[in-house]
Amino acid sequence: MPREQVTEIVAEMVANVLSVAVGPGDAVAVGDTVALLESMKMEIPMLAEVAGTVRAVKVAPGDVVQEGDVLVELLVS
Repeated sequence: MPREQVTEIVAEMVANVLSVAVGPGDAVAVGDTVALLESMKMEIPMLAEVAGTVRAVKVAPGDVVQEGDVLVELLVS
């Protein structure tokens, strides 16, 4: 049986969380938007770089995140 691996999607800069597009248990494909951030009046979509299942969402709309903060954890098998 393959072992599951956890991958984290992290903020690339200080930003506000505008929206979260996924929830625990959701399946995501490569390129799917998992969250939308805003920094310096620009919207920044955070995309899944691997396919997997959402294990946890660590942020909510209205949160302020710092560079490196975990937004979403994905289970990749």
